Amino acid sequence: MSTVRTTSNPVFRNLPQQQGGGYANFGSAAAGAGQFANQYGQQPPQVDPWARPQTSRAMTIDDVVTKTGITLGVLSIAAIVSYLLVSGNSGLAVPFVIGGGLIGFVLVLVGTFGRKMDNPAIVLSYAVAEGVFLGAISRLFTGVEFGGAGGSALIGQAVLGTFGVFAGMLVVYKTGAIRVTPRFTRMIIGAMIGVLVLMLGNLIASFFTDGGFGLRDGGPLAIVFSLVCIGIAAFSFLLDFDAADQMIRQGAPDKAAWGVAFGLTITLVWLYIEILRLLSYFNSD
Repeated sequence: MSTVRTTSNPVFRNLPQQQGGGYANFGSAAAGAGQFANQYGQQPPQVDPWARPQTSRAMTIDDVVTKTGITLGVLSIAAIVSYLLVSGNSGLAVPFVIGGGLIGFVLVLVGTFGRKMDNPAIVLSYAVAEGVFLGAISRLFTGVEFGGAGGSALIGQAVLGTFGVFAGMLVVYKTGAIRVTPRFTRMIIGAMIGVLVLMLGNLIASFFTDGGFGLRDGGPLAIVFSLVCIGIAAFSFLLDFDAADQMIRQGAPDKAAWGVAFGLTITLVWLYIEILRLLSYFNSD
């Protein structure tokens, strides 16, 4: 029986499933009929195992596109407002970056471990928080007064690069140029864990040595590290596409599209930050 492959994105990995396969709220009618037969020794009524409550329907690709578009639209509006506010008052930059980043991180934890990733309120709240974070940090990377590279054109280049990578990996997935296998999945997850450990190690080292391990100081090693992060983020899209595809095939409820949008947005945010950071290296003095 086909199951959703493990994915590097914890949002997809923790979408609610019920025992024996399938997604929560699906197949429960057949299970109830089986219990009826066991108790009274009668044959259960014939029930379609894929029967759904009338208030629910199966998720489609249109649902994924719509929910993802709404989420990214909210994030973009919040980012633009944040960028303009920081441009007018530079003192808002640090609070917006720290506040937006922390709130977004907490919402990811709540959605993932609380199994509420298909809750539109949490997804859209995350979009607002990350929008505030992205707008402020984009201003920090490109604002000359903050020691940035200068020129808001970098933001446009980063946005185009992000969606260019996204579209490219979607084509790669659809054409089957790279197959998502258990081995491939383990490799990407291992790479992500390794990158995370290096990031934390560099952060801790920066408290004792200027620049830490040199992974974020704009030097040759920092450029290579950003390229590696961009590559891992790009390949993780394949795992996310595959997980979403499997959910559609298995008849996940339509509200699960919010969870897909949540996961894709998280990866897009990471990819955008890494591309913007890399561009700032090449444009700095």
